[in-house]
Amino acid sequence: MDTTTLWYLLAGLLMLVGLAGVVLPALPGLPLVFAGMALAAWADGFIRISGWTLAALGLLTLLSIAIDIMAGAFGARRFGAGRMAVAGATLGTVIGLFFGLPGLLLGPFIGAVLGELWHTRHLPQAARVGAATWVGLLLGAALKLALAFAMLGLFVLAWFF
Repeated sequence: MDTTTLWYLLAGLLMLVGLAGVVLPALPGLPLVFAGMALAAWADGFIRISGWTLAALGLLTLLSIAIDIMAGAFGARRFGAGRMAVAGATLGTVIGLFFGLPGLLLGPFIGAVLGELWHTRHLPQAARVGAATWVGLLLGAALKLALAFAMLGLFVLAWFF
């Protein structure tokens, strides 16, 4: 097996792990996808994937990072959440990683509710903030998934056409 094939295999592996990272918050999803695409372009000598294509893919990656940062906070802020609710949602996401899919789904909600309860001590407001945070994170994940498929589509178009 020659080294170019090894580079392509590593690039493919980076892209697959990155796609998993789009839905798993522990992995930097789209940055890994981009790294795999850049590695494949480099291994090909930038013949199929030009610098312009890589720049466009890089911009989509930066957009995904911005979405990742703002998604939960946007949902929480929309319903008047305090900083403690946003911090709780972040902490809940990290702790939720250790509990599999249920933890990933419930962690941000529980964290936001507990953070808001600590701040306001008002359960109905905390529940609204928790739900809004969860919806914001869900919408953020959907947007990142859409960006992942847009990046893959652009990469495939540039590679074959």
